[in-house]
Amino acid sequence: MKLDAVVAGVGMTRFAKHPDKGLKELGREAVELAIADAGLGLADLEAAYVGNCAAGLVTGQESVRGQVILHPMGVGKIPIVNVENACASGSTALLHAAIMVSTGLADVVLALGVEKLTHPDKMRSFAALAGAMDVDELNAMVADLAASSAGAEGGAGRDRSLFMDVYAIAARDHMRRYGTTKEQFAMVAAKNAFHGSLNPRAQLRDALTVEQVLADRPIVEPLTRAMCSPIGDGGAAAVLVSGRKARALGIARPVRVTTSVMHSGWTRRDDEPDTVALCASEAYEEAGIGPADVSVVELHDASAPAEILSYEALGLCAPGDGGALVASGATRLGGRIPVNTSGGLLRKGHPVGATGIAQIVELTEQLQGRAGARQVAGARVGLAQNGGGKKGNDAAAMLVTILRT
Repeated sequence: MKLDAVVAGVGMTRFAKHPDKGLKELGREAVELAIADAGLGLADLEAAYVGNCAAGLVTGQESVRGQVILHPMGVGKIPIVNVENACASGSTALLHAAIMVSTGLADVVLALGVEKLTHPDKMRSFAALAGAMDVDELNAMVADLAASSAGAEGGAGRDRSLFMDVYAIAARDHMRRYGTTKEQFAMVAAKNAFHGSLNPRAQLRDALTVEQVLADRPIVEPLTRAMCSPIGDGGAAAVLVSGRKARALGIARPVRVTTSVMHSGWTRRDDEPDTVALCASEAYEEAGIGPADVSVVELHDASAPAEILSYEALGLCAPGDGGALVASGATRLGGRIPVNTSGGLLRKGHPVGATGIAQIVELTEQLQGRAGARQVAGARVGLAQNGGGKKGNDAAAMLVTILRT
């Protein structure tokens, strides 16, 4: 969808395990940072879209999560829309906020993503993630995953997210088809660990070598722990304004949300593009650009193999060349097309409802030249790819969003 929304301000918490903070505290911190960054007040908000995935199962808060989070800040009366769309909840909230200002229905709209995923009972967190699959099919799916992951330590959904087994199957298939190596998956994790070490808001900040990634605790072949995104908590927010409001505010170098394309999973044929490729091709066409025009990418690396698969689906390289692309250094800071300069989900963390907007925070700061040690020189175009859930043989929800200065 072609859009014309300006990112007036962004803010996010540090992503981490926050045992002393709930949804209200995490949401407040992100919103207040974004509002201050925009030079506005809470009273300027005309609507809010609040993305959250798992609160119902993890904290018990259902139905009115956005109202519960925003009310203590004094935000009420305005339309508050709750958005639940698996790991794509935040980016879906951003899409609808952008639609509202692009169509002239409002001048100032908040997009907030917030998640409290950690819990003393880790099984509750895993159950919340499993809920992003068809629960009627879940028992059969667990059995299939167990059979395909024979020899793995522990069990799918018991000591790890079911999605790690899904990613492991995709990784092994890519290795068989294209000769991709476990070392190349480890290169993704090591690259993102380097980027994350430069990001003060990242959940994991230690730099890792490829050898350290490979030597980490095995999860399910070929994944080690460092190749899997951690469970955590956090909030991220963006204040979107219309073009006329941006001019009134005197925003000198506006970052615009120009395009956001969303598709849902279906049972696709092997010769059909997946949701990432479909979203990307439509987003490039709507924006009038190609992959070579993108300066920096934040993509959904819930596992290291997912990043390599996304390189190919986004057109950053040819099918089968994702392993070679990361090995070349092209996706590292200083390379041709830096990917996940924030550290990505692997190191920045993945509090699922907040992830999509956290990508927008990183890209906005990159395009405004304020990413500090992570800055990509001359960044003008940013691309975010965020998806979640599973239905059919694809993600249940997928979005590709393009930002430009």
